[in-house]
Amino acid sequence: MASGEIAVKRQYDATDRRRRAAATRLRVLDAALRRFLRDGYAATTIASVATDAQVSVETIYKTFRGKAGLVRALYDKGLAGQGEIPAPERSDAVSARDLDAPALLRQWTNFSMEVAPRVAPVMLLVRAAAAADAEAAALAAQMNAERLNRMEVNAQRLLGRAGLRRRLTARHVADVLFTYTSPELYELLILQQQWRLSAYADFLYRGMAGQLLSSFASD
Repeated sequence: MASGEIAVKRQYDATDRRRRAAATRLRVLDAALRRFLRDGYAATTIASVATDAQVSVETIYKTFRGKAGLVRALYDKGLAGQGEIPAPERSDAVSARDLDAPALLRQWTNFSMEVAPRVAPVMLLVRAAAAADAEAAALAAQMNAERLNRMEVNAQRLLGRAGLRRRLTARHVADVLFTYTSPELYELLILQQQWRLSAYADFLYRGMAGQLLSSFASD
């Protein structure tokens, strides 16, 4: 076999391995999400996920290191949203545009509507497990800190835009964004009260707008 043919074959083999690895990873994550949401964090075992995904326990530990790693991967997958470009990158691109405060808030609400159904159940799962599991508690604290940091960045992006109320501090804006995008609010309105996702998104926008926009509240 010629050297060129060998190189092509090796490239094909590597591409095929990556494709199969990606498919296996997705199958494990899908199985893990079903188990976690059905049985809870404590009752879900790596062995049960491995059985559901038709992989070995060693494969899961090698890839995710354990239950906390599985949940973290589920969170990251959910946060990416749908489509080829992750939602945080799309949000950053929107934030870089010359939009007024109402338009930017509306765009962020759309991203929340896309991501919340994927992320909130995972965060609620970790929150429920945190009281009895040290790894879950650490993961919950990490997720919470990352979300707050994201809202602090968004607050800085919102300040100075046309349509924003006067005399708002970055801390106040970040706290409003942090509260309205919380998994707890998703739990109350979507999971408990069975609101439609579109109604939930409208609630988010109107709530944030009422707190932050000059057209909704007097200074």
